[in-house]
Amino acid sequence: MIRYYITDRRAAGGAEALLACVVRALTANVEFIQIREKDLSARDLCDLARRVVTIAAAASTRILINDRSDVALAAGAHGVHLPADSIAPLTLRAVVPSGFLIGVSTHSVEEVLTAQQEGADFAVFGPVFATPSKAAYGLSQGLERLRQAVRAVTIPVLAIGGMTDANIQECLATGAAGIAGVSMFQQR
Repeated sequence: MIRYYITDRRAAGGAEALLACVVRALTANVEFIQIREKDLSARDLCDLARRVVTIAAAASTRILINDRSDVALAAGAHGVHLPADSIAPLTLRAVVPSGFLIGVSTHSVEEVLTAQQEGADFAVFGPVFATPSKAAYGLSQGLERLRQAVRAVTIPVLAIGGMTDANIQECLATGAAGIAGVSMFQQR
């Protein structure tokens, strides 16, 4: 199972508290950490990303930056995570080094298909369950839509939205490659 931690320094209690969450995630061998600090300037985001990349240097965890391939490259991150309406992964691949990871957020089976067709390495699909942080993306998709998304593509699909220890197995039973979230990684 892939575990994909998405950062939120404000919910964590600030940058230093966030770095403590990152250390816990690294200790737990979380596979991916997405630095998703949308409100930071490029300079501040790069500084934070460099700190995380440095902390994670000896770990096998891959660090991705939310929607900023320039910052990901400058910080030495392993890749970028794009919104569904962002630049196509194939367009980005023409200018990034080989092995640079590209994930895409998706909210429908059609978006999962598009992510795969456009060369994404993986998709994050949701919200699977109701959660206030994903309310802007509409009603929860549910397990059946997650199952449909997983079956529609060959790239890994991770479930997001309302993830808890109690429902992880339900998501994995659909064929999802793993789970993604903020609170389940920051509240431990």
